[in-house]
Amino acid sequence: MAKHNQTGVKGELLALDFLVKKGYNLLQQNWRHQHKEVDLIMSLGEWLVIIEVKTRRGLGFGFPEESVTAGKQAFLKMAAEAYFEAHAGFGKVRFDVISIVLHERNDEVQELLHLEDAF
Repeated sequence: MAKHNQTGVKGELLALDFLVKKGYNLLQQNWRHQHKEVDLIMSLGEWLVIIEVKTRRGLGFGFPEESVTAGKQAFLKMAAEAYFEAHAGFGKVRFDVISIVLHERNDEVQELLHLEDAF
């Protein structure tokens, strides 16, 4: 597996652990919709929470959350609509971003930022 893919997988596992400790329930991980993927779909009370996880080693390319583009946001909204229609019982939908910065050398977490209702 390529190093950037390993970074992404590590970030998703860190985000999942963080959110479960905050009381979120995992519904889907790496859920596919129209050839694209939603990192995490979770619930919190009546909320359906669609979560994009961005992880980087260092800040050479900017903050991870800056890479959640308008195109990615549009896809996530479309995917959420499809998931929401197929799975009744949620009163609200929210889009969160988890931004993780790992140390370049040892992969220790330097920063984990949870942006609730990010867009």
